[in-house]
Amino acid sequence: MDESLWLDPAEKEAWTGLISLVLLLPGRLEAPLQHDAGLTLFEYLTLSHISEAPERRLRMSELAYLANGSLSRLSNVVKRFEQRGWVERSPDPDDGRYTLAALTDSGYEVVVAAAPTHVRAVRQFVLDPLTATDQQALARIAEKLRVRPIDLE
Repeated sequence: MDESLWLDPAEKEAWTGLISLVLLLPGRLEAPLQHDAGLTLFEYLTLSHISEAPERRLRMSELAYLANGSLSRLSNVVKRFEQRGWVERSPDPDDGRYTLAALTDSGYEVVVAAAPTHVRAVRQFVLDPLTATDQQALARIAEKLRVRPIDLE
């Protein structure tokens, strides 16, 4: 069997560490949001990314990438947000092939109220255990591993 197919101990440790973060960290970040704000992590990220965009509006395709979800999953969430009066969708005036999601004032209030809970969880589970050097290394690693869909480049 080809030995290059197997991970050496250092590679296996790096991979195991990464996959543990990918699989376990979202739940740790989501639990406080669910408890305090009634939002999933995906829902919070959706609202948060729109709130940070110019004029509090984003193309749905960009938002799906930023919130790390499929367009169909995002469409279902945004539909619920529309029903709650938090988000409005409209065709992109610059290119009608795209749909914009815009945060309403009510939606902005929701994300502002949930933000402290999210920031506390991010600090507790991600930032506080790391030194400044670790945080910089994490940012560099994340940039190297980031995958961006071609249509968003």
